[in-house]
Amino acid sequence: MEQQATFRILFWLNTTKMKDTLAPIYARVTINGRRAEISLRRQCLPESWDERTRRLKGRNPGATVMNNYLDAKYARLLQCYEELLKEDRVITAQAVKSRFLGSDATSKTLKDVIQHHNQTMGEVLKPGTLKNYGATEKYLMDYLTKAHKTSNIYLKNISYQFVTGFDSFLRRQKDKSGKKQLSNNGTMKHLERFKKLMNLAIKLGWMEKSPFRDFKMKFEKFDRAYLNQRELNYIEETRFSRATLETTKDIFLFACYTGLSYIDVKNLTPENLIKGINGKDWIYCRREKSQTPMKIPLLEKAWDILQKYRNPVSEFLLPVYSNQKTNNYLKEIASQCKIPKKLSFHVARHTFATTITLSNGVPIETVSKLLGHSKLSTTQIYARVVDQKIGEDMDLLQSKLS
Repeated sequence: MEQQATFRILFWLNTTKMKDTLAPIYARVTINGRRAEISLRRQCLPESWDERTRRLKGRNPGATVMNNYLDAKYARLLQCYEELLKEDRVITAQAVKSRFLGSDATSKTLKDVIQHHNQTMGEVLKPGTLKNYGATEKYLMDYLTKAHKTSNIYLKNISYQFVTGFDSFLRRQKDKSGKKQLSNNGTMKHLERFKKLMNLAIKLGWMEKSPFRDFKMKFEKFDRAYLNQRELNYIEETRFSRATLETTKDIFLFACYTGLSYIDVKNLTPENLIKGINGKDWIYCRREKSQTPMKIPLLEKAWDILQKYRNPVSEFLLPVYSNQKTNNYLKEIASQCKIPKKLSFHVARHTFATTITLSNGVPIETVSKLLGHSKLSTTQIYARVVDQKIGEDMDLLQSKLS
């Protein structure tokens, strides 16, 4: 009852914003002495306004229509206040205004949070990441249309059941040939992005709790492909008759001996070559993916490849083909070398972590720095200690124990 006594609604003319002799009508909501003012999107002549009744004077049709409109807005403001009381929310003038205008949390939708994410993160996320969010958005809209027969949904109606339903929907998707579109990990990636959107809504105050609270992400672990020393040597020693394959081979080997990703190799310029602390040539650059700085001492084989393609005219250090063409050429290289592995450019990064560095005794902390990882756990996913290294370490231990 005490709260009710502090609640007041007042209609008034804002004469400071008069235009063409007409003044806009505003509503002022006051709760516990604090105000919030709302434009009612209506205007009238100041001489037609009754300061006592806070309505228009007279009973002519124009005044009657306007007063009925104001009565409806008064009733809606009262309703907003009552709704907030029933929901046991903190009652403020601003909260009533937000509910009245439809901009509070209960009125926010899935499309609202997606739009907010795209606007605020458009300049932050990489184009590839934004593209992935676009794919997740498309699946969410398809799910709403096919499973819920709607084009949008209020955030307050997104529940654990909605999440599990979306999970099942993704797993059922098939292409034109009837083959499943998404693997388990592909499904998890879409759910991961959806979860980030829900967490954003919570941070914005648009949701109270996450629908993912009891949902467990289950990624399947798998060994990342890499070349062992024998396979790497075989590719190095093979000469290809086609210039495109020979060039692709060299660029791939360069990545094997530096650990750089495709885009980081492609973007290398002469400015990225510096003299390191040991007086030798190093590569200094930032990872395109995370902008983490990397300083990589050039191994001899990597340096030789740079010299082979040195071109004073080009702004780039190496003649890198498009990602699609490069990976297609790598598949041809693997086929001609009879390497039974799915060869892609990223295999070079795994090869550097495993075969070139860890297998040759380079500490994992150093490998992590060379790869531009901010966390050691990330490096442990990329690199594995091969059996040969385990045997050598145990032999060293045995010699010390003896």
